[in-house]
Amino acid sequence: MSETIDTEVLGEKIVKVIKTIYDPEIPVDIYELGLIYDVFVNEDYDVKILMTLTTPNCPVAETLPLEVEEKVKSINEVRDAEVEITFDPPWSQELMSEEAKLELGML
Repeated sequence: MSETIDTEVLGEKIVKVIKTIYDPEIPVDIYELGLIYDVFVNEDYDVKILMTLTTPNCPVAETLPLEVEEKVKSINEVRDAEVEITFDPPWSQELMSEEAKLELGML
């Protein structure tokens, strides 16, 4: 009998790891900032993350996606991780969580 991993539990672990990654210019994690659009986990435990950046010429455009990939790959159950960057829809402050807005004094 093979061991099965609950993809919902794995998704929660992935989000927990992503919440440890901060935008270098804004003191809020990238999940609460609304930079993560979606997280997909297939039956082989390959993870695909659809994310954006605050601007197309973001200073961490090269390093931030790699950091997300590496941290997600560090989760034992994850076989592989890939980050896809999109600017559709473009990021805006409306995508930020209430927690992020509160942290930044916007509420």
